[in-house]
Order: sequence, then C-alpha cells, then structure tokens
Amino acid sequence: MPKINFIQISKFIILIGFVLFVSCKNDGESKRYKIGFSQCLSDNMWRDAMNHSMQIQASLLQDSLTLEIFEANGNIQKQINQIEKMIQDNYDLIIISPNEPDRVVPVIEKAFDSGIPIILIDRKINSNKFTAFVGADNLAVGKNAANYIASMEEKIKNVVEIKGEDNSTPVIERSKGFEQTIQKEPSVNLIKSMVGIDSVKIKSLIDSIDINQIHYMFAFNDELAYQAWKIVHEISSSNKIKFIGVDGLNGTNGGVQLVQDNVLEASILYPTGGEEAIKLAMKILGGESVEKYNILNSTIIDSRNADIMRNQFDKIIQHQDDISLQQKKIQEQENTYTTQSKTLRLVLGLLILSIIFGALVIYSWRIIRQKKRELELINKKIIIQRDQIKTSNDAKVNFFTGISHEFKTPITLILSSIESLTEENRKRDFKLLNELGLIFNNSKRLLRLINQLLDFRKIEDRKFILRASETNIFKFTQSIYRDFERESIKRNIDFTITANNEDLFAYIDRNLMDKVFFNLLSNAFKFTPIRGEISINIIDVTGANFFEIHFKDSGIGIPERELESVFKPFFQGSNNNNKPSSGIGLHISKEFIDMHKGKIQVKSNNGTEIIITLYKDKIHLNSDQIVFEPETNYNENFNFISDYEDDLLPVNVSSNNEEKLSILIIEDNSDLVKFLKNKLSHVYDIHVSDGHDGIEKALEIIPDIMICDVNLPVKNGFEICDILKRDLRTSHIPTIILTALGNKESYIKGLESGADLFLTKPFSLAILFQSIKALLYNRAKLRYYYVNNLETINKNHDFGVMEQDFLSKMNKIIYENIDNSNFSVEQLAEELNVSRVQLYRKIKAILDIKVSDYILNIRLEKGKEMLKNNLKLSISDIAYSVGFSSSTYFSTSFKAKYGKTPKEYKGKF
Repeated sequence: MPKINFIQISKFIILIGFVLFVSCKNDGESKRYKIGFSQCLSDNMWRDAMNHSMQIQASLLQDSLTLEIFEANGNIQKQINQIEKMIQDNYDLIIISPNEPDRVVPVIEKAFDSGIPIILIDRKINSNKFTAFVGADNLAVGKNAANYIASMEEKIKNVVEIKGEDNSTPVIERSKGFEQTIQKEPSVNLIKSMVGIDSVKIKSLIDSIDINQIHYMFAFNDELAYQAWKIVHEISSSNKIKFIGVDGLNGTNGGVQLVQDNVLEASILYPTGGEEAIKLAMKILGGESVEKYNILNSTIIDSRNADIMRNQFDKIIQHQDDISLQQKKIQEQENTYTTQSKTLRLVLGLLILSIIFGALVIYSWRIIRQKKRELELINKKIIIQRDQIKTSNDAKVNFFTGISHEFKTPITLILSSIESLTEENRKRDFKLLNELGLIFNNSKRLLRLINQLLDFRKIEDRKFILRASETNIFKFTQSIYRDFERESIKRNIDFTITANNEDLFAYIDRNLMDKVFFNLLSNAFKFTPIRGEISINIIDVTGANFFEIHFKDSGIGIPERELESVFKPFFQGSNNNNKPSSGIGLHISKEFIDMHKGKIQVKSNNGTEIIITLYKDKIHLNSDQIVFEPETNYNENFNFISDYEDDLLPVNVSSNNEEKLSILIIEDNSDLVKFLKNKLSHVYDIHVSDGHDGIEKALEIIPDIMICDVNLPVKNGFEICDILKRDLRTSHIPTIILTALGNKESYIKGLESGADLFLTKPFSLAILFQSIKALLYNRAKLRYYYVNNLETINKNHDFGVMEQDFLSKMNKIIYENIDNSNFSVEQLAEELNVSRVQLYRKIKAILDIKVSDYILNIRLEKGKEMLKNNLKLSISDIAYSVGFSSSTYFSTSFKAKYGKTPKEYKGKF
C-alpha cells in the first residue's frame, strides 16, 4: 500500500471544505454591473416618469445590474461633481441627462476617455465623445406642433411660443423646428416668443396685443401650458385661446388628463426613454454593437385619441405593477432555493469529509508503522548535516583566523614605522617622508582588507552596481603596480609591468577593478619567495574586440586538481603551508570580472598565472552602467608634504580687513570637530554644534556653508539638511554631508534631503578643502548672475529653486513700492516675514550686496528703462516715479552707476 502523508491529507480536507464554503457563499452570484444615472432636474412629472421607467426596467434585471440615480436639481456644478464621483467609483456605465450642452462636456469627455460607456438621454451635448443617445427628435416635436396648428380650420392663426428657461438642446431644437415650419405656412403667424411664463409676462403680452388676436399658445411642456392657461383665464375667462403642450404624460395634471378636461387643445407625446436607456446599456455592457443615435417616436394627443392613450397608459402601469409583484415572488423563491442549495452542499461536504476521515482511520496504523523508518532516515540526514555544518564552521574559523593575520601585517608595519621615527632622532628629518609614506600606504592596505570583508557580504546579497567609465588600462594598472614596488625591493623580487599598447582604453569600474588587481598582486607576493619573479603583461589582441592582462609569478603554484576550486569562497590550497589567507579574494575577483562580462582563468606551471580577458568597447554594458568620470593622475607618487600641505593652503585667503566667510560644523565627535576647526579656522569663521541645537544655530548665524554629520543625537544629518533646505531663511546655504555610509541608498537619501555634496568617511582633507572652495565659487557665480540679470529674474517666476523664488517675491514687493520714497528695508523684511538681520544675511550670502543697495539698483534700473521708453516724461517725473525724493539725488546716483547723467543718457534716444 502507498504511504499516506498526514499533512497532504489535511491540506486536501481543508481544500474541500474551502471549495464547499466558497461554492455555498457564491451560489447564484453572477456578474453585476454598476450603472449610474445623472438626472439634470427634479420635482418634475416628466423627469419622475423617466426615473420610474428606468427603475422598473432595472428591477427586471436586478441579478445583472445595480442602478443608482443622482439628482442634480438643475445645478450644473452639482451634476459635474456627481459625474466625477461616478468616474472615481469605477461605474461600469453612466447615463446622463445634461443640464446644458457645453459646461458638462469636459467631465463627460473625461469619463468617455477613461473607458466608461456614456449614454445621453433626452438632451445632447456639443461633443461627439459619447457612446449612444436615446430620446425623441425635438426638431420633429416642434414641427408636429406647427403642422397641427396649421391644420386647424381658422384662416389665420396667431401663435405665441413659450420656451423653457434653460439652454438645453430640446429647447433649442423644438424652437428651431417650430419656427422653421411656421415660416413655410402663410396661415400661421408667430406674434411673440417668450422664455418662461408668469402673470407679469402675460399681462405685458395682453397690454401689447389684443387678447382676442391670439389663437394659440404653444408651450414647450405641459406644465408651462397649464400655467399659461391658468394665468390667462384669471385675466379673461371669456378668451378663446387654445393651448398646446409637450410631454403627454398620464396621471393627475398630466398632458392626457389636461386634454380630456379641455384645458389643452393637444399635447405632443414626448417619450422619456428611461426603459430604452437601460436596455441599450445592457447591450453595450454585453459587448453588442448599437446605433449611436436612437430616436424615439412622438405623436399628437388630442380629443380624438386622448381616451385611447389613457387606457393604454393605464394598462402599461398595471402591467408594470404586475411585473414588480412577480419579481418579488421570484426573489423569494430564489432565496429559498439558495438556502436549500447551500444546505445540500454542506451535507454533501460533511459526507465527503466523513469518508475521508474513515479512510484515515483505516490507514493510520500503516502510517505509524512507517514512521520508524522515516525517523531513521531523518536521523541519518541530521548526522550528514551536522558534518556539513562542522565543515562550514571550520571554513569560517579559518577565514576569520586568516583575515586576522592579514590585519596584523599592515598594523605591524605601521607600528614599526612609528617606533623607527622615535628611535632615529638624528636621522628623523631625512627619513620622515619615507616612514610616513609607509604608514600611509599600509593604512590604505588595512582599509582595503576591511572593505574586502564588506565586499564579500555585498556580493552575497547582490548589492553591487557596475559604474564603468573609459579608462587608460596601462596607466590604471601602473598606479596599482606602484603600491607594491616597496615590497618587491624589500624582498628582492623582479617585479615588472609591460604592455604592447600603452594607449589602450576600455570601459571598467575603476573601484571594482582596483580591488581585483590588488587581490591578485597580494596573492602573488604572498606565495612568491625572495628573489622570485612577478610580472604584469597587458596584451592588446590585434583584430579582436578584447584584451588580456596576465598576472604571473614564480611562487609555489596550485595543484592541478584544485584549479577548478580556486574561485570558490573560503578556498585554501593544500600546499598553502599555513600562510595567512582569507580565502575570499579570488572569489570576489571573479564576481567583479563577471560583472564586466569578462573572463578570468588560472594556470599553474612553475608558479601561477592568472589571465583576465575584458572587452575593449562598451556594447556589452547597459546604458545605466556607464558613467563619465575624468581620468585621474595615475602617475602621482605618494608625497606626504605636497599632498597634505598644498591642499591646506587656501586659494583666496581673506585679509585682516575682509570679513571671513562662516562655516557651521554640526558634528558630535569632539576630536573630529577639533581637527576640522584647527584646519579651517585660519581661513573661515567657524561655528560648532554637537547636533542638539544645529537647526537653531543655522537660523541664528545664517552661515555661508554648512558641514553636517549623519549620525547625530536628536535629528540625523538628512533630517537637519531637509529642514534647513525647506526654510526660506537658510535654503541658499550649501551643505556637505559627512557619513560612514557609502551605499547607494544613503547617497540617494542625501541628495533627496537637498545636500550639495556627500563625502564618505574616511575622507581626504584635501578633497574637503577643494569641495568647500568649489561650492563657494559656484555660489559666487550664481551671485554674479543674479546681480547682473535683475530684469530677467523679475520677469521669470518659474525657477523651481527656493532662493530664486525668494528673489522673485522680493523683487515683486520692491516694484509694488517703487514710487514710495519712504519704503525701507524694515518694511521689506516685514512683508517677507523675516527679521531685518536674517534678510541682510540672506541677501549678503546670495548677492553679496546690502539690501538698501539692492533696492537702489532696482530703482535705477527702472529709471533707466523709463528714460529710454518714456521720452515725453521729464527727468524729475521719472525720479519721483521710481522713489527718489529729489531729481538731484537721482542724477547723482544714476551717474555713479552708469557713468552718465540721466540727461546725457536720455539724449541718446
């Protein structure tokens, strides 16, 4: 018998129960569409009849659709909001009776463009972006009314036309059809066309025209016709005016009853189209093709057919009531059927579960018998896994032991160099440069080893991103070669580098490839004996799209059987002779070469030879993997004095009389603060915060530049930078972020906070100095642009930079008060919601100018423009119009700035 798995059977039981539950829950459910109807008017018999006919038809399809009616009450904006809500709520179809043909067009087109079918009912819009239209032909309605009047027995028929008060398409089309037809009938005269009806309008009409001269009044709906009838009969009960309406509704005060009561001569049946709209909607949702314009027939109702029409309407109403009752009974039967179906399925499910549990009982004893065998197999697997874990742990121990030894070597060299400096007092001055060079290079080596640990973790997590730039391969390799020259001389190793093309360029990630070359050379020197040979040979393969770099040594080599394993992590060669090694260097190197789509091979014959093959061009790289990085000076040797002291000499040292630029350092490490303050204070005015009051000090001081650490006690550097960059008072301050985090996410977060520069620790003091000078230089260039482009800044308000927006706002305030000679710096600061000191410091930082001088420059620029373009104005008028208290002061200031008097300048034009 096959083995039964308890877990699989339990899953099967749960699955059956879930299927039965879902089938019971969803029993009888089918696709239901959500339809919305925006009704333009309410409290209207004809509109109520439209709503009712829609609801009756929707009730017949209640399993397929849900209808929701929105009343706009004649408010166009309310109708627009209702349609917007239906779009947001993802209605499947929208039916609209628009208030007017123009203002609702944008929202209807928006719904149509979003893929929602649109049905217009009764009224049209001035756009073709809808799915279908349902309604009567209003042109035909107007024509039918005119033809009916023309057919009457009177020789001459004088007619008054009463329109609706809105500007909807039915009103426009009915009037057009009515008036066009009358123009062709000589016996019919249109003596007056009115909009709406009330007693004032009727009295005005009767005052202007003899009431006995009016034979017919044609109103655009039955309600208007009935109102006109009542007003006319209150004024003159003996008149013989005949009234004609439109709609022909059944019921109290409907068109049919009014005709039967001889109130109206006739009413033109105007079908609501509610039922037809729902039927058309279901066809559209069902994917059927429909006509764009669906025109409903209309007819004349008068004394000859009013009784017949009323009987038909009564039968229709009775039929609709019967349908509603039947629908209710059907729903009750469906509910009963659903309950019984769910019960039956539940019983069936319980029966199936009982059978399954019975089978479980039968086979349970077989399963228990097999458990012993399974436990034995599991025990064997555990023993195997334990051995594998032991092997892995041994590899990790060896790794950390090896890397610890790797750290000891550069540390020992550093300590030895320092000890040598203290012992060699007499020779110290002569050996200082070499000894410090040794300390520096081995410190870099120690940092490389630490980074190697981090690189291994990044490779495991796949977090490296290739950033390849065009690089001279020979110069790049030569720069790494020089790091090992001291070691080769010390051990008397013949260390050479050759290339058949020293001008070979290729796209590589310099940071990653530096680690590859350093690892390969470190291994070569580690396993090459004294007086051995190590060579680097760069071969540009002629006629091929690749080149090779050969790293060859005369060391102990690698056994042939182990060549395939050298690139595995934690690999230790059997002939290693306990030399300290991490076992991850070659693994990392291969991963980096693979990222370049290259190849790395290893050979062992009288030593070890490792061959790297890389592409020359950049076709194999993605566009986002290519960056532009300028070539560095690879020929630079370590020179402690030149590299350190030269960079500390400022380019533009402030004189004693010149105000120093200020720097705010926000850093909680007191040693680093003392170091930076000591190196920067002779050039800049230094302010310090430990992070607790960094924001407050920045707002108080308004420094020229800010250096901020990331890890701070209250708010981190990103948060401080973001707050200050969003504050109008400090948004212009260049900010340098210092951090030990070098990952991509930290760089992005720093840039998002508005930082101008992102330096990772350990950072070069020379780079920090140059960065400060570059940021201040760029700020000076921006300042020059602002000062010399006042007109451009004033006219263009779309800068997107906070200080530029600040200047635009300030310029606007100055121009608004340009004719006010009493306008002061204090008033300007008050309108900008900053203090006078903050305004002074901000303008000084951005423009390097006093606020009062800036206002004066704008006044002079405006005066210069007026002298050129308003030749009829006198110099005095211009002076007063730009805020100078006297023309003499204006002339003096103008000549001081432009070298000419206003009169001389104006004379040029």
